Amino acid sequence: MKIVIDPGHAGRNVDPGAVNPGTGLQEADVALAVSRFLEAELTRAGHEVKLTRMEWEQPETDDLAYRTLLANDWGADLFVSLHCNSAASPSAKGYEVWTSPGDTEGDILATCIYAQIAMDFPDRAGRADYSDGDPDKESRFYVLVHTEAPACLVEMAFISNDEEAALLADARWQSRQAGAIARGIAEYANLKGGKQ
Repeated sequence: MKIVIDPGHAGRNVDPGAVNPGTGLQEADVALAVSRFLEAELTRAGHEVKLTRMEWEQPETDDLAYRTLLANDWGADLFVSLHCNSAASPSAKGYEVWTSPGDTEGDILATCIYAQIAMDFPDRAGRADYSDGDPDKESRFYVLVHTEAPACLVEMAFISNDEEAALLADARWQSRQAGAIARGIAEYANLKGGKQ
């Protein structure tokens, strides 16, 4: 499959995303680090992979249309955006997977990824919304509604929570997270007979 990985935010001084107030850890840096691990996993599995952001700071990616056009123009089969959550309460924790509203192929992809994260990290909190029968949350995030391919957005953990921020900063944890997401994508690919 042709898979686009979208490391959230443009990075560093342009748009670091959420930042841990104690350590200064930036969401954009974590998203790119996990995306690189994920790219390696997916490439080893035989997929074609593109990242919407390749550099620690890449100003043109601050325009979300740049990201979705890259995926659409390439004819991507899947689009996965990686982020870190943040909240005013430092005790907020857990992971989420988001899709656009309605019953879409993105829901199937999100369910596969959510299930693999839950399996690999049984000690972590899954923040799900089962009101429509699956665990994904729904929102009209720009990259989800303007991407033609099935798309989901993974909030990996809360960077505002010191315990989770320590995980997000750890390369071994980043690699494990990428592995879980890659297995979710593999499960989706198997359900779709290798290509949606």
